[in-house]
Amino acid sequence: MLPPTLSHRILIVTDAWKPQVNGVVRTLSTVVQELRDMGHTVHVIGPDRFRTFPCPTYPDISLSVLPRRSLVGMIEAFKPHALHIATEGPLGMAARSWAKRNGFLFTTAFHTRFAEYVQARTGFPVGPIYAWMRRFHGAGQGTLVATQSLRDDLAARGFRNIRSWSRGVDLELFKPYPKTEFADLPKPIFIYVGRVAVEKNIEAFLDLDLPGSKIVVGGGPQLAALQREYPHVTFTGPRYGEALARAYSSADVLVFPSLTDTFGLVILEALACGTPVAAFLVTGPKDVLANATGKVGVAHTDLKVAALEALNADRKACRAHAERYSWRACAEIFLSHLVPLMAAPPQIDASPD
Repeated sequence: MLPPTLSHRILIVTDAWKPQVNGVVRTLSTVVQELRDMGHTVHVIGPDRFRTFPCPTYPDISLSVLPRRSLVGMIEAFKPHALHIATEGPLGMAARSWAKRNGFLFTTAFHTRFAEYVQARTGFPVGPIYAWMRRFHGAGQGTLVATQSLRDDLAARGFRNIRSWSRGVDLELFKPYPKTEFADLPKPIFIYVGRVAVEKNIEAFLDLDLPGSKIVVGGGPQLAALQREYPHVTFTGPRYGEALARAYSSADVLVFPSLTDTFGLVILEALACGTPVAAFLVTGPKDVLANATGKVGVAHTDLKVAALEALNADRKACRAHAERYSWRACAEIFLSHLVPLMAAPPQIDASPD
């Protein structure tokens, strides 16, 4: 653990970074700003600094081409006190290789169920991918995970030294606004917010027989196909900032159909706007919705049951539950898990026999 009273030079290496728009980037960028506000010097090395190529089957994600030599120069020029490797892509693998070769210590994070994403897109079995990921993360001093159920799942798969690291929400931006959006649509309003991609399981929401209207907010590789297949659904495209918060606020229920997310930041954003959540009973939603005072949503094996029951949730309780999640607390937890890049030399006992 880093000394808590000092200012540190913290290096984060990540294959997910701006201009990508996803939960990993939002988490890292917000935590970086919080750490800087706390007085630390934080440097991020992402794919925006390298020659890249589009990720197969997911062209919105850029992967770095042969980054090792340039990456090592950037790391050594920064002279970090601590190294955090956020992802398992080309940059993460290169940083891991450099650290291992030099005997340096580092932490990692498990942000994405990469094995399930690959299986959803290609049919490739998850077993070999989890074996590789277990080896990747096992070289570090700790793997940060967002929820207890994910921690339990990874432990059952043989991962070790797993550390809890929750998430936060911008409570100034995401707050209840007047319900002025979608005024011309039949009520109630069921909304999905997020990437429009196959691994998000959006069809499970769009196929539900629900009253009122369905809204999809977001962009991604599946957008055009779903617009053709579901002409009666309203697709708004991506929304950001206050426009997104107003969309949450005007909905009656956020439906979160994903089976593979490790947390689901949109769940916290919706709750902060006073909008209840319906989801499958899986990692992420079942953790976030647990231990609320009052009904803030429903996680159920039947998504239709969850959506209809969530209509009866307490919108004030939703907001109160979201207020338990602070980005500053998230950054402090992250900081507490970091380790010095170089292990302290062993202490020599010079006392007489």
